[in-house]
Amino acid sequence: MSTAEVDAYLRRLGVGQPAWPTVDALRELHLRHLETVPFENLSIHLGEEIVLEEKRLLDKVVGTRRGGFCYELNGVFGALLATLGYDVQLLAARGYGDEGRLGIPYDHLALRVRTVDGGDWLADVGFGTHFHLPLAFGERGEQEDPGGAFRIAEAGVDAAGVRGGSDRVEVADLDVSRNGRPVYRLEVRPRVLADFTAGAWWHSTSPASHFTRSPVCSRITGDGGRITLSGRRLTVTAPDGTRREHEAGTDEEVLALYRERFGIVLDTVPTARGTGTGG
Repeated sequence: MSTAEVDAYLRRLGVGQPAWPTVDALRELHLRHLETVPFENLSIHLGEEIVLEEKRLLDKVVGTRRGGFCYELNGVFGALLATLGYDVQLLAARGYGDEGRLGIPYDHLALRVRTVDGGDWLADVGFGTHFHLPLAFGERGEQEDPGGAFRIAEAGVDAAGVRGGSDRVEVADLDVSRNGRPVYRLEVRPRVLADFTAGAWWHSTSPASHFTRSPVCSRITGDGGRITLSGRRLTVTAPDGTRREHEAGTDEEVLALYRERFGIVLDTVPTARGTGTGG
C-alpha cells in the first residue's frame, strides 16, 4: 500500500497517521473503522463482482467509499495495519449457526495483530454486531466491551473427535463468544487473502448463505449504538438496546438513507437475489 493510499484510507477513517503501531492506535483505528466503513453485502444484490485483491478492495472501500463484508473489510484493514507497522496474520473462522452447527470452512476472516507495546490482539471490523475494540488474544477470562462481554477460550472436541481441530493445545482452535453465546470458532494457523476466495464465492451465490437473503448495511454510531438498513427497513439501536424502526416507502427514500446515513451513493436500489435457507 503506497503512502498516498494510506493517507487516503486514514482520511476515510478520520484519523491521523499513528506515530507507532501501538495498542492505543490500534483501538482508535478499529473503532473508527466500525463507525465510518459500513458492514454491507450490497455488491451481491447489485450484481457486482467481489475480488479479494488488495488493489480492488482499496478501490472499493477508499476510492468509492463503500463498505463490504468480512473478507473485504478485514482484508483491506489488515493490509492497512501491516503498512503502518503492525504484525498482522489473517485467520479463518467458522460461524456458529442454528443448534450450534459450524459454518463452512473459510466462513469468516478475522485478524491477529501484534503491537509494539501490548502483545497480540484479535481485531475484527467485518462481523456486524461484535466487539467495538480489539480483544486481548491471550486472555481467557471475560473481556468487557461496549458491544458486550466477550471471551476467547480453547475450543472443545470437534465433530471429528479431536480437540478443536488438533490434538495439540498450542495449535487448537479457539471459540469466541459474546454474552455467553459462541459466535465463531477461530483457527490459529495464518492464512493468505486468496485462501478465502471459495468462502466469498459461496456466501455470494449459495441460497444457503444468509448474505443472499436481503441487502444489509450497518455501522456503529458515534454514541456506541448501531444503525442498520436491511432491505427497506431502517433500525436505529441506542447504546442501551432500545430500537426505533422505519420502513422506507420509495426507492428515492432508500437511496437517500444509503447516502445520508452511510455515505454510500448508489444509482439503483439493491434487489435481493434470493432467499437463504440456512447458513
